Amino acid sequence: MTFLEELRILSLYQGNCNLLEKTKKCIEELGYWTWPDLLVALKHCQEMQQVATSSGILEKCLDSIVGRLAITCEASPCASTSSPDSSGLRLSCDTRSTESLKNSFSRANWWFEDLSVLSPNLVEMLVKSMVSRKYNQVIISRFLLYYQKSKFFTASSDEKRQVLEIVIDGLYTLDPSCISCKSLFGVLRVVLNLNISKSSRNKLECMIGSQMDQATLDNLLIPSPYGTSCLYDVNLVLRFLKAFLREGGWRLSPTRMKKVASLMDLYIAEVAPDPFLRFSKFLALVVALPDSARDCWDELYHAIDVYLEVHAGLSEEEKLKICCALNYEKLSSDACVHLSQNAKFPSKSSVEALFSQQLKLKNLLQGTKNSKSDMDSPCKLNETRAKAKKGEGSEQIVLYSGRLDISGDNENLRAHLQGMQWRVIELEKLCKKMQAQMAKLMKSKTPTTHSTARSLPRLCS
Repeated sequence: MTFLEELRILSLYQGNCNLLEKTKKCIEELGYWTWPDLLVALKHCQEMQQVATSSGILEKCLDSIVGRLAITCEASPCASTSSPDSSGLRLSCDTRSTESLKNSFSRANWWFEDLSVLSPNLVEMLVKSMVSRKYNQVIISRFLLYYQKSKFFTASSDEKRQVLEIVIDGLYTLDPSCISCKSLFGVLRVVLNLNISKSSRNKLECMIGSQMDQATLDNLLIPSPYGTSCLYDVNLVLRFLKAFLREGGWRLSPTRMKKVASLMDLYIAEVAPDPFLRFSKFLALVVALPDSARDCWDELYHAIDVYLEVHAGLSEEEKLKICCALNYEKLSSDACVHLSQNAKFPSKSSVEALFSQQLKLKNLLQGTKNSKSDMDSPCKLNETRAKAKKGEGSEQIVLYSGRLDISGDNENLRAHLQGMQWRVIELEKLCKKMQAQMAKLMKSKTPTTHSTARSLPRLCS
């Protein structure tokens, strides 16, 4: 009596103790079966899954498969070329599988083709058994990706959806470091065309988000869903960022944050020209990452410049909200000069840019590093001016801030700023030269005075 016949009889006479005992005894000898015999038994269990599951036969068969894989992972897969009786580690059923083993798979992947015929439910059980037995998770992830591709050739839409959900759920149980970001985006491209469950979709987005620092710009340029006017799916990228900040946890090193910030600057610059990109979505992209993620804000400034040019119909309040997200202290001198001449930006932003440069100049004059200024955000200009008038700032800052009336004519204000911006740059260069000269004098132990520093021309003279 064959194994399949015993299963069928067992399904009809589940109360037959003698038959049940005989079947269990047969299962106990699984450790001595060859690989082809194990595959045949597993296929029979798949055909009679309900009976095989309830009797525990399926679980034991899967355990035997995983155990055999664990052993052969260390042994040479070339045992498949041996004679049928020479070893219990025979790996392939026929010549076709042996040739496939030699030509298509690496040593660790020899069993992929044999087990790709299993149903999604059995693959789910197989993966759980592998994880519990601490099988190599990198190989498990490769098998799941191989399984997804092999099943898609002949599967219907419903079958594809079921396969994808099993693959995603299986990948989610593995260590994130065992799955490449490129592979996850490959799965995502397939998912976009299928209506998989929300749970599986969220798991996939979380896995991608946790590896956001490994993504490329091309990965993120995903077209918007059908029926939306935007060119790219900005909401999806925002969910990636949210998952990156949430799932990364203690692994969010400054290096990883800066990589993501650099990637997002490229992405924001790419989506900024989209005339259908709403203000709220663009602002969400700009403020998604913390200020510390960027050392320089020039790229983000230029992206904002493009967005304001394309979306000229924005209100002053909306423009100001975007500009308040800028860190003017981390803008280069060239960017600040460009901003002060930029008619697309609100007048307050132009003042803020030069005001920030003036505070940097103050620090240079005092021989300090670029310490944090009294102004923490672009929206605190009035508070900083009040401190300067009380003596906390230099005399130059008092004169500068006192002479600028942002409520006046914008053109006159810009002309006034343009007349001063070059003096700020020249003074900054002069201070750097002075610092270099003073450093040389200190090395030569020659006494120095601050007469040169006191002879600097006043900023507003």
